[in-house]
Amino acid sequence: MQEKDLFEYAVIRVVPRVEREEFLNVGIILYSPKQKYLGAKFELDEARLKAFAPKMDVEEVKSYLVAFCKICKGEPDSGPIGKLPIAERFRWLSATRSTVVQTSKTHPGLTSNPEETLLRLHAELVQ
Repeated sequence: MQEKDLFEYAVIRVVPRVEREEFLNVGIILYSPKQKYLGAKFELDEARLKAFAPKMDVEEVKSYLVAFCKICKGEPDSGPIGKLPIAERFRWLSATRSTVVQTSKTHPGLTSNPEETLLRLHAELVQ
């Protein structure tokens, strides 16, 4: 049996009107320090978002979510946050904020395969 390592994850949410505290789950961010893994997966159901928030700019939300993923990967065009060490990027991305794209509180777990766990959590909590 493979050894399981600690991971943390948060649900990525779109919050059209912060003051109403209503949101749509659109993705997952997962961090495993021992396996040096930081990944995110999102799926934006545009029809559902439009029904939920007709005035929301879908393309703008997509750009925020893409930036989120770029920071996870530390891509060259991810700005100064993308250049931080992996743990600091996760903490920055999962920090409490009052914006259109937010994350839930972080939750722990154990995994031997962070990528599979990310996909499983995405299927359970987003789709």
